Amino acid sequence: MKYLIAIVLITQAALFARSAVAQTNWQSSPLNYQNSELNFNNSPLNYNNSPLNYQNSPLNYNATNGVFDNNGNRLGYEVQSPTGVTNLFDNNGNRIGYTPSRR
Repeated sequence: MKYLIAIVLITQAALFARSAVAQTNWQSSPLNYQNSELNFNNSPLNYNNSPLNYQNSPLNYNATNGVFDNNGNRLGYEVQSPTGVTNLFDNNGNRIGYTPSRR
């Protein structure tokens, strides 16, 4: 659990640092609807992003989208939206970060 908290804090710090730059770069901004969690493509309510989807489940040992720490502990999973945004979710389906689309 402490690793998950650490990754969330690191991710939030990165997003905060990025938001300072994002003021001049709309494509990366969390205020851009394409990157927003309010966009259904990025929402954990979307089945494609849900931990209830077996492709995202920590019980699926063949999943290729897991995110792990240096000790091999699964911290969560990532899913790319149809618009190209890569969303990072914890194992409970909470969106904890994103990478803007490169399109």
